[in-house]
Amino acid sequence: MERNPKVLKTCRKYLHWTQRSVFQGELSSAQYRALMAALEAVIDPDHDTIVTYTTRSPDLVETSTLGLWRGSPGEIL
Repeated sequence: MERNPKVLKTCRKYLHWTQRSVFQGELSSAQYRALMAALEAVIDPDHDTIVTYTTRSPDLVETSTLGLWRGSPGEIL
């Protein structure tokens, strides 16, 4: 997160910072859209990657990537 402090500040408005570049929390649909719009405005899409995980149930997890796609995130533990 040292590269882009605006991303850190934006994420901390909506989520809990759990470790280096990991944030977690529950957001409403409106909060999620607002967060993604704010992040899109501050990231460098050629260098930054934002991966979100949306859980609808313990068996259904959807991923979404904003910015530079770096491949599959793999299994979620």
